[in-house]
Amino acid sequence: MSSATEIQALAEAPGYHARRTLPLRVEAMRQLRRRRTLLMGGVLAALPFVLIVAFAIGGTPGGGEGGGGGGSRINLMDVATESAANFAATCLFVSAGFLLVVPVALFCGDTVASEASWSSLRYLLAAPVPRARLLWSKLVVALGFSLAAMVLLPLVALGAGAVAYGWGPLKLPTGGALSSSDTVPRLALVVAFVFVSQLVTAGLAFWLSTKTDAPLGAVGGAVGLTIVGNVLDAVTALGTWREFLPAHWQFAWADALQPDLEWGGMVKGAAVSVTYALILFAFAFRGFSRKDIVS
Repeated sequence: MSSATEIQALAEAPGYHARRTLPLRVEAMRQLRRRRTLLMGGVLAALPFVLIVAFAIGGTPGGGEGGGGGGSRINLMDVATESAANFAATCLFVSAGFLLVVPVALFCGDTVASEASWSSLRYLLAAPVPRARLLWSKLVVALGFSLAAMVLLPLVALGAGAVAYGWGPLKLPTGGALSSSDTVPRLALVVAFVFVSQLVTAGLAFWLSTKTDAPLGAVGGAVGLTIVGNVLDAVTALGTWREFLPAHWQFAWADALQPDLEWGGMVKGAAVSVTYALILFAFAFRGFSRKDIVS
């Protein structure tokens, strides 16, 4: 559908208001009822229970280690069963590197490409829904579902962990503990940073979704390039160039689980992620505004 046709359709529609087309609640309900949304929610909700069973069978956990921003180290697996807060932090630790990438890539990469694959995209634009409005509605809902997925995991982990291990302070692998009153705000900060760090994946998936009619191509491309970023970050020969990779800062949230909260790594990681994401979102809107929609 050409831009001229869209403009003509707008002019001939009495009482038409662009802001009333494709309301967020309508798009949210459409996405909520999809099978992949329910399946993704089920997987994330089941993870804490899988870990509880694994710890019960395997005994005391330990031995896991991962990097944080600026080279700090965190070994939450050693204290995973100390309290519900420790268990929730461990669930975030084991899933932040890859599992939480999947729902972000799925919700953001599938949203536009799926409409094209169903040949319903041109009918939405003929409604008429302005292209910018369509992308904005889909992006806001996709990011909302991505955030919901990241909140769901620690919430379920806190509930399951409270039953399995009891409520108590968050014991730190480096010694010391965070009081119960500080635990929830610190975990909320961790979730917020993980979400911001995944905006790069969201931007990449959303941009690819506007370029292809194959949802799996957009989702797989975003996940694949995220994995490539992790591989490049492991190449120490790159030196300080790795600091320009979003993957380099993916565990910077470990600084939030310290007696004295440190912001340096999280601020740098958030700045890198937001910069890349804004560029990719701009590419998506610019490219889609000029694209000839035939499906």
